[in-house]
Amino acid sequence: MAANVESLFSVREKPWHGLGTIVMEAPASAEALRLAGLDWKVVQEPVYTGNHELVKGYKANVRSTDRRVLGVVSDRYKVVQNVEAFSFTDELLGSGVRYETAGSLQEGRKVWLLARLPREYIIAGERISPYLVFSNTHDGSGSVKVAITPVRVCCNNTLNLALSTASRSFSMMHTGNIQGKIQEARETLFMADKYMESLGAEFEQLRRQKVTDAQVREYIEQLLPMEKEPTPIQGKNILRLREDMMKRYYDAPDLKKVGNNAYRFINAVSDFATHAEPLRRTANYKENLFSRTIDGNPLIDKAYQLVKAA
Repeated sequence: MAANVESLFSVREKPWHGLGTIVMEAPASAEALRLAGLDWKVVQEPVYTGNHELVKGYKANVRSTDRRVLGVVSDRYKVVQNVEAFSFTDELLGSGVRYETAGSLQEGRKVWLLARLPREYIIAGERISPYLVFSNTHDGSGSVKVAITPVRVCCNNTLNLALSTASRSFSMMHTGNIQGKIQEARETLFMADKYMESLGAEFEQLRRQKVTDAQVREYIEQLLPMEKEPTPIQGKNILRLREDMMKRYYDAPDLKKVGNNAYRFINAVSDFATHAEPLRRTANYKENLFSRTIDGNPLIDKAYQLVKAA
């Protein structure tokens, strides 16, 4: 394998690598949040104009520790504190679920807790580890969310496809009573297991779907389109990205024995979306990558749509 190709696959880390704090020893979600410095509270305060006039109907969500404004919301918005938002996950620990990492995105507007499910799945002959990402927002953009993130063990590619047969993410209701938390935990495990079973069936189908070299080129050109009149630099950059994705399909050592099929192509796109070096690395690149992992990466979703439409 050429040196530049070898370096392409030398270090492939999970999308959350380097983000947050490792909390594997935490016996409960409250302790995990404390270890990660996320046990602060959100208080709601009135909103005023620059002329000190009260803005009716709105309140500011303010972090207790440093007075940072996390969002301006309607006065009907109910704050769900981080400790309260993740408390139902403690019921999962008895089922073998293990906390791994906790952190925040967008300067505290979104707080997340990542856990690994105890069961490792063998799908299409490969080891897949499912993770759950729990997130809570304070900017009014959403509720407590649970996202299922399967990771291919040999390469750390994320494979949370937008399946028609099962949801890869869902929102949780906030219940204060123990019975409600137990029910939420059961529903979380049920949804995760249903998604993984559906994903397994889909992977088997994708492995049976042959893909020609011409189709690979066509798909990559659609995923990374060229402007009608690109500048020399734009054209060079797109060709470089296309070559990178092509190498991940043909040269990735963990895909050599997979065969020329749709499953291999989806993995190559996931590898590119998860691990490729961007043309311009911004300060919040890692955070944006992780957010796309939680919500579903549009590039991987489009690749999946292309092969399904073939």
